[in-house]
Amino acid sequence: MREKGRNLIILIIVFCLGACVAYFFMDNSTPSSNGPTINKKVTITSNDSINESIQKIYDSVVVISNYRNGRLAGYGSGFVYKKDNKNGYIMTNNHVVEGASEIKVTLNSGEEVEAKVLGTDSYMDIAIVSIDADKVMNVAEIGDSSKSKLGDTIFTVGTPISTDYSGTVTKGIISGENREITVTNKGTSYVMEAIQIDASINPGNSGGPLANINGEVIGVNSVKLVENSIEGMGFAIPIEVAMSQVSKLEKGEKIDRPLIGISSYDLSMAVYLGRTDINSNIKNGVIVNSVEEGSDAAEAGILKNDIITKVDGKEVKSSAHLKYLLYKHEIGDIVKLTVYRENKEKELTLKLTHKIGD
Repeated sequence: MREKGRNLIILIIVFCLGACVAYFFMDNSTPSSNGPTINKKVTITSNDSINESIQKIYDSVVVISNYRNGRLAGYGSGFVYKKDNKNGYIMTNNHVVEGASEIKVTLNSGEEVEAKVLGTDSYMDIAIVSIDADKVMNVAEIGDSSKSKLGDTIFTVGTPISTDYSGTVTKGIISGENREITVTNKGTSYVMEAIQIDASINPGNSGGPLANINGEVIGVNSVKLVENSIEGMGFAIPIEVAMSQVSKLEKGEKIDRPLIGISSYDLSMAVYLGRTDINSNIKNGVIVNSVEEGSDAAEAGILKNDIITKVDGKEVKSSAHLKYLLYKHEIGDIVKLTVYRENKEKELTLKLTHKIGD
């Protein structure tokens, strides 16, 4: 009997302790229906906000509308990079304003103003547009893309999909440096130097600024690869490339580029054309199909069937790439060409005296 009594006392003690513990947890974790509910205030902070950088550039970004015969034909983005006593100067893509009979610019305030195209360049895909200086809300700060590194944070501001989404900001990183991408426009292929980014670029973003984390413009958004199997591959023109010819474009002057006077095709096409006489050790280059009489190429001694493999020691990857390497030079420059003729390597000196349009 005494044993049973002790067991009963132990059970009562355990029960009471359990009840106290349960009450303790209920009192500290579950609001009482008979008392006030206590809501704890939780503050979430973020250390990677780029709001200040966005505000630094935001009011310099505009929507550019392309009108043809009184009707809206398309639109894109642009940014004010300069202002003087008379004009505000806006940079955008050439394809944003191409073919326009009238251009209008919508400011971040919503005001729409008349604009004028001062100059364009289809090869760089850059155009300069002006508006009255007193309409300018802000001028973007120009940075230096060469100081940016792989993985650096970047952001874009533009007008994707429709004007309802003007001023949209997307953020990402620099995914690739010094890219050379081949672009085809109206049947003509050319190579573009570009910064690869993973920030979203959609129709209407073209011409808008690519900015670094300090809100400085380091590029002009231009191209996005569009395929079902590709995600997050956008490209921007480095700001140094875009600004290199601005003084001429502001004056409406044409940018001269060399014309050496050959027709050519890529080495990769040789097998399809039945060429079996090409040394298999030659991996890249262009084959000269014809040489124009009196041209710079003829003066340099280039002959039909020569294979141009290098320009100033830089490997030639395609006909479009050959133009890209030559277009880095000014009229009057002298370049060194490496060619293969009858499977023997030769060095030729090419002086650039003729330009496109001569």
